Amino acid sequence: MSFRNMSTLFALLTLLSSCQMDTIPTTYASYDDYPVYEGTDLGLTYSPLASVFKVWSPSAEAMRLHLYEKGIGGEALQTINMERGEQGVWVADVKEYLEGKFYTFQAKHDGQWSDEVTDPYVKAVGVNGLRGQVINFKRTEPKNWVERPPLNNFNEIIVYELHVRDMTIHPSAGSFAPGKYEGLYDSGTTTPDGQTKTGLEHLKELGITHVHLIPVYDHRSIDETRLDSAQYNWGYDPLNYNVPEGSYSEDPYDGVRRIQEFKQMVNVFHQNGIRVILDVVYNHTGQTEESIFNQLVPGYYYRQRADGTFSDASACGNETASERAMFRKFMRESMRYWTEEYHMDGFRVDLMGIHDIATMNEVAADLHSIDPTIFIYGEGWKAGDSPLPDEQLALKANTPQLKGVAAFSDDIRDGIKGHVFTHDARGFVSGLAEAKESVKFGIVAATQHPQVAYDQINYSDAPWAPQPDQCMTYVSCHDNHTLWDRLTISRPNASEAEKIAMHKLAGTIVLTSQGVSFLHAGVDFLRTKDGVENSYNSPDSINQIDWNRKTQYREVFDYYQGLIALRKAHPAFRMTQTEDIQANLKFLDLEDPLLVGYTLNGAAVGDSWGEIRVVFNGSDTAKTIELPEGNWQVVAEKGKININGLRGLQAGKYALARNSALILWK
Repeated sequence: MSFRNMSTLFALLTLLSSCQMDTIPTTYASYDDYPVYEGTDLGLTYSPLASVFKVWSPSAEAMRLHLYEKGIGGEALQTINMERGEQGVWVADVKEYLEGKFYTFQAKHDGQWSDEVTDPYVKAVGVNGLRGQVINFKRTEPKNWVERPPLNNFNEIIVYELHVRDMTIHPSAGSFAPGKYEGLYDSGTTTPDGQTKTGLEHLKELGITHVHLIPVYDHRSIDETRLDSAQYNWGYDPLNYNVPEGSYSEDPYDGVRRIQEFKQMVNVFHQNGIRVILDVVYNHTGQTEESIFNQLVPGYYYRQRADGTFSDASACGNETASERAMFRKFMRESMRYWTEEYHMDGFRVDLMGIHDIATMNEVAADLHSIDPTIFIYGEGWKAGDSPLPDEQLALKANTPQLKGVAAFSDDIRDGIKGHVFTHDARGFVSGLAEAKESVKFGIVAATQHPQVAYDQINYSDAPWAPQPDQCMTYVSCHDNHTLWDRLTISRPNASEAEKIAMHKLAGTIVLTSQGVSFLHAGVDFLRTKDGVENSYNSPDSINQIDWNRKTQYREVFDYYQGLIALRKAHPAFRMTQTEDIQANLKFLDLEDPLLVGYTLNGAAVGDSWGEIRVVFNGSDTAKTIELPEGNWQVVAEKGKININGLRGLQAGKYALARNSALILWK
């Protein structure tokens, strides 16, 4: 054979080898052996001259890109075979002007083509999130981004957890865009009579510092093609993690519109001094076998049991594998993206106890490198067994191993109102004597304190928060009954006035305790869901906030407003160091199991008030306490509050009203 023929043969073999490289599957002994992509450009990189698509799928035999004219329906304009690149990434460099076009990916495994899906890194989608959209993000920017509102430390935070639709869907909200992003940042809204502020105006009037938006990324439950019909879901069924939900947009078909509206919402909140927290649900996906992750890289992104089936610590059908390099990378880059692109100020991590400690610490370090005031907190528990050992998980008990991450305190939550899953169980505010130490533990924000009896706490036998800003102090949230409904169920024979007293006492404990305060939207005017506990897909009639209740229970709102003003004005209620709490918060020696009291040395922590005294009475009867020598100024008593003072008191006996709090300073 001639040299020329040999060269031709060699070229042919090289070509065949190159072709086979795109079709022959790569096998790995375990998921740990999968290559890790080190770049930061997964997904779409757009320019008017070219769009570069990159998808990580090392196990795929082949990958193709489909381009469409619309976000739903119609045949593909073209199908492009992607090329295998380095570190498991498939690439398509389309040198065309594609702005406005839609796209999907399709992977081939074991000789079979998967479903068409977007990719985990998609950032703009069409209706129902079925196809990605090529957009120019410069067209989504507000006219002028404003700076984040100032924040000195995390202990200053007062979180208000809300659902976008709930806040404005009721006619009493007076919104021009009910249930939408635009409705949430509508200014000047009131009830129809013009007497009661609603929506954004309500948040400003109340005085909270942060809104917590329960999931507003693109989720599966709502059919965005029929928004003329009422549909509802909380959104804890993730589809596209890096895209705003379309059902809250005025036009879910337009990938640009929802992004513009979302950014403007964040910007208006910032203009009004309110920071924004995003509720993120990386612990599971809304689908399992059919999910975007699993269609592109089967099995990799999920944990499995010993028999190979999907494990389910989320109780939602699957649990993600945060300890695997590419899902850890995805979580970190996703939250960084929301921070940089949407100017988010914090993240609430759903079922954080499913994620591993190393991932949460890596995420926190990355976000704090952008801005150290970004606040991260989560649920320090899981909903079922996980293959990953507990000592590796970001559980509440492992909070000391978390750096810059807070956890919810179910100890004080249930200490205040009763065991969350025993609906008629009482808590301290409704007369449970055994809850005293759990309440004290909550007051010191789950930190070490010499006067707390740890063997008498409901769930924890040791302090779990190294510093107070790692403890979320709360009594209710979107999960389970509203506080008002819970009191109605657990105290069925109590009068409305008696339940209001208990409700106010619960709010007083939360907002005067150390740690970070967290409020459920509407708790400040006795929100009810008509006794429905798990209202994740209940209709608007159950979930909507009826602003008429703010008018009806104005004195309850005024009380919560006063508590927030008290907390914001006086750093003694939000000390930043465990050592300060140990030195300057002293529990009173009150033998009655339904009396909890303590003093604060305000002067030692820069407060304008010197000695502060706080006493809670969880009993259905008035209690007599002794006031020591001095001229005392009463700030709160008998369900009334005024931080400038209600009246003066001298030493002697004082009758503390049933189910109420006394706050005074010397």
